[in-house]
Amino acid sequence: MNPVDSVNVPDLPPLTTVLVWTMNSLYRVVVTEGSNVYVQGGPFFRDPTSAHLEGASIEGGLLMVGRIAVGLLMELRTVDNHVVTSPVLAITTERPGDTVTH
Repeated sequence: MNPVDSVNVPDLPPLTTVLVWTMNSLYRVVVTEGSNVYVQGGPFFRDPTSAHLEGASIEGGLLMVGRIAVGLLMELRTVDNHVVTSPVLAITTERPGDTVTH
């Protein structure tokens, strides 16, 4: 796992897992293609849910399209909802094929 300050989701290969800790929740985001993801975590995504990562934003302002960034809010859109998280505290990425040995 690689801790980072921000990540541009469309640049990640498919099946990359991004763990996003916010002030209130932990989210597991799995890249499918571009900014399309499956997301699980927090109060809105109890099960893996297909979503589009809109980007990172400052509350009520600037949107950095396709990005997740520490200190900013993460915005996701599903078929039914537009979800804005609390501020992101930490991000780690796990690329496909990364292995963890215990």
